[in-house]
Amino acid sequence: MKVFAIDPGNEQSAYCIMNDKYELLEFNKLPNKEVMDIMFLKLPTLDAVAIERVASYGMPVGREVFETCEWIGRYAQEAEKETNVYYIYRKDEKLYLCGEMRAKDANIRAALIERFAKHDLKNGRGTKANPDYFYGVKADMWAACAIGTTFLDMLKEKKNG
Repeated sequence: MKVFAIDPGNEQSAYCIMNDKYELLEFNKLPNKEVMDIMFLKLPTLDAVAIERVASYGMPVGREVFETCEWIGRYAQEAEKETNVYYIYRKDEKLYLCGEMRAKDANIRAALIERFAKHDLKNGRGTKANPDYFYGVKADMWAACAIGTTFLDMLKEKKNG
């Protein structure tokens, strides 16, 4: 099982490819068109695409949110040609990774580090000479890792439940 997880944005999106052993196979943050091209090339080797979906909580939003929603639709439409598309809400990430809805980005990152880091328990990255699980991961790539991890957790729960 390989999942292509996307943290969408209005101009750039972060993505990661993760297998069912939770190994990070590839990750980056690039302009949306480039992410789309990479996803298209990888589709024949993927079992699923997981995209973080925007949820409305009654607050006004701006142009950027609507443009992000458009990109979510574009990614989904392209991915559905070859594989299954799943939507992951931020609340699911918070619950699966941290166990509570009040979790913030820093809590999610800490939960990922605690779960996957082998020796760099502070940053999860390690060094060039001694890389750890998240070596090279930065900015929104953390969110893509959280999406992929949450998707795999939800899938395993569904199979076991």
